[in-house]
Order: sequence, then structure tokens, then C-alpha cells
Amino acid sequence: MKITVLGPGAWGTALAKLAHEGGHEITLWGRKERLAKIAYSKKNHDYLPDIELPTNWTLEPDIQKAISQAEGVILAIPSRSFREVASNLEGFEKIVVSVTKGIEHETGLTMAGIIEEITPQAPIVALSGPSLAIEVAQGIPTGLVCASTDHEAAKTVQQWFHRPPLRTYTASDIHGVELGGALKNVMAIAAGVCDGLKMGDNAKAALITRGLNEMRRLGTAAGALPETFYGLSGMGDLTVTCFSQQSRNRTLGERLAKGETLNDILADATAEGYPTTKSAKALANKLEVNTPIIDEVHAMLYEGKDARKAVVDLTTRIPRAEN
Repeated sequence: MKITVLGPGAWGTALAKLAHEGGHEITLWGRKERLAKIAYSKKNHDYLPDIELPTNWTLEPDIQKAISQAEGVILAIPSRSFREVASNLEGFEKIVVSVTKGIEHETGLTMAGIIEEITPQAPIVALSGPSLAIEVAQGIPTGLVCASTDHEAAKTVQQWFHRPPLRTYTASDIHGVELGGALKNVMAIAAGVCDGLKMGDNAKAALITRGLNEMRRLGTAAGALPETFYGLSGMGDLTVTCFSQQSRNRTLGERLAKGETLNDILADATAEGYPTTKSAKALANKLEVNTPIIDEVHAMLYEGKDARKAVVDLTTRIPRAEN
């Protein structure tokens, strides 16, 4: 099958490599300079420096050429640029897969929602789950979920990737899968604050548990199924993002708690949890959902609140029943 991957970052490159190994004809689109570096070295030194990449795939800097013959397109674009790149798919009628975990602030739409606005005739699938790009590229086992309201499209994407070491599942709650993947990045920033303040394992475990509850509460208010948040795109992705040393969102929280400036941290790497925090708070306010963890992360990122003060305010809230 002819599959085009838009975005030669870590996750886009890893998925392109995996699909190529599955026998698919792969085109990878990105900036000409980056593709030239990949073509020359047979590696993506900026993101996956130790991974050998295929030589018989197509590296195409012209986006219209990249998608013109595609039977499926995977969007692996940072959320801040997602709409701009996705706009090139207007009129596309084949499967479009989003692997970006974010919420557009201006509209409150997930990435699949943006795609649907641009090309409503295309079957849309969200691919999510515990998926550190380097581990997927290395062939270390994990599980992902392919979610779509179009069951056949979900099954098709499942078949693109389902083989050892990657196990893929299908689901119909695409909205819940996307919200789980987006909101867990906010919780990972909070988990990183726990690490930066050396608060220990008990505090971090409690934070993650309550964070999952908060994700479910906001997600269901937005129309998702509650059980989705206990699956791979919720609990699974939340766990790896909150604990992994490779998690950029967890690292952001840790460095912030240690006193580094936000500008310095964001200059080093993209952390999707930063823009998602703003979008998540706006969504919670709109739906009138209580989200204390999201509120405190927002206060740290956008209002300059001290991390220790945020923890104190979070832990001294009025006692209540667990739900």
C-alpha cells in the first residue's frame, strides 16, 4: 500500500520505518534540508540518531507530490503547525491518520476534528497509546489503539502496523482516544514537577491516579466514553509519559521545578503539553468541569506560579470523597 507520512520528526520517522518494514511503499515528507540529511546519512540524527533507516523509500519535499498517489496519509506534525499542513489534504478521500496529541486552542478541536473540517469525506483514524518513538523504532514491544468511527478504516490502519513487536487494537471512540493522548501530557508536566521537587514515589503515584480521574471527568464531559481513559490511550500513555526519562513533558515539569526558565526549556524541544495545558483549561472552563491539576499546571506555565506553591495549593484543597 502507498502510505505517505507527513513529518520527519521522531514519531513520524519511527512509524514510516515500521510501515516500510511491513512491506508498504513509503513516502516521507518534510523540509528539504532535513530530508537531505536523512538521505545522506541514512539516519535521522536530529531525532533518532542511532537508528538505521531504509534506503528504498521516497523522501519528498513537495507536499502535493507526496500525497498525490497516496492510499493513506499519516500526519505526524506538531499541533501548532497541524492545521497549516493538514490544509493541503483538502479534497483527499483516502484514509487520514493523526498521530499528534493535542487540542487546538482557538477551536477546542482535537487533531481529528481539524482533519474533518478540512476533508470531511476522508475516513479519519487516530493512532495513540504508550509510544516513545525511540523504543518503537528499536523494535521494543508496545501496544497502540487505532480509533475511528469508520470500523473498516480502523482495521486497515491496524493491519499497517500489527505484527511483532507492535500489537494494535481498534476502537470506535476516536474523541476519547485523542483527548486521552492530549491530556496525559498535562499530567506528565505535573509528574515532572514531582520529580523536580523530589517528592517521592507516593506523591507521584497519587498524582497520576488523580490525574487519570481528572482526564476521565473532562473527557466524558466533552463527549468521550469513560472506559476509554482506562485503555492504552489513557492509562497506558499516561503511565509511560509520567515515568519515562525520555518524556519531554515530564522533563519540562522537572526542569521547571528545579528553577529553569520556561523559555530555556522550550527552546530545547517541543513539549505538546505546553500548548495543550492552555487548551485544556479553556475546555474545562467552557464545560464547567473541576480540573485542579490542570489549573495548577496552567498557573505554573502561564501565570508564573512557583511550583512549590502550586503543590501546596493542590494538597490543601478541601477534603472530599474519592470519585
